[in-house]
Amino acid sequence: MDELVYVRMRNRVLVAGRSHIYVRDIAKLIGPQEITEHIRNLQIYEIKKSDRNIIIIDFIQVLEKVLEVYGQVEIQAVGPNQTIIEVKQKTRKLDSGLFVFVWLLLFVGAALTIMNFHEDVSMPIVHQKLYALMTGKHEAKPLILQIPYSIGLGVGMVLFFNHFFKKRFNEEPSPLEVEMFNYQQDLDRYVMIKENKESTTHLNDHSNH
Repeated sequence: MDELVYVRMRNRVLVAGRSHIYVRDIAKLIGPQEITEHIRNLQIYEIKKSDRNIIIIDFIQVLEKVLEVYGQVEIQAVGPNQTIIEVKQKTRKLDSGLFVFVWLLLFVGAALTIMNFHEDVSMPIVHQKLYALMTGKHEAKPLILQIPYSIGLGVGMVLFFNHFFKKRFNEEPSPLEVEMFNYQQDLDRYVMIKENKESTTHLNDHSNH
């Protein structure tokens, strides 16, 4: 009876500073210990200079590699059938001038957005009316309302995004993190579908010849 090994491909793997990809890097194995230990150490891919920063490893590639070594092993896939390998390029030194420029650009853009929003909803007039309702007096600049409101606006944004620099207030993901997660999921699906389409195109080209 053939030995049964379960293979669960990882969704995404970040690789930096090396060129050889092993089965243990892209998959989790369950089965007889002696066999799985050997399979984990099998080289499945070698990163070349011509490769881009995204590489797709399919379960079939793992299956073919394993069967080369163990012909009597039964491999069963569990979970995703492909792994996205992201090759991390050498990081360049941070340009302080560029950092300051981007920071100022984002700061000014965010400030103008908030100011335009307040102008659209007539926030100064609202503050004036609230001050008149509470005190019975008309004030052009009710700072007693505007200053706490401005502070609360900043604090509210910090609490909303659940981050203050690198500090998190709780383990609940922020709306931005959820959107980034959804974006990453969509991006991964796009990359996999695009890879499959390109493989099909190459196959059709060879068939025509």
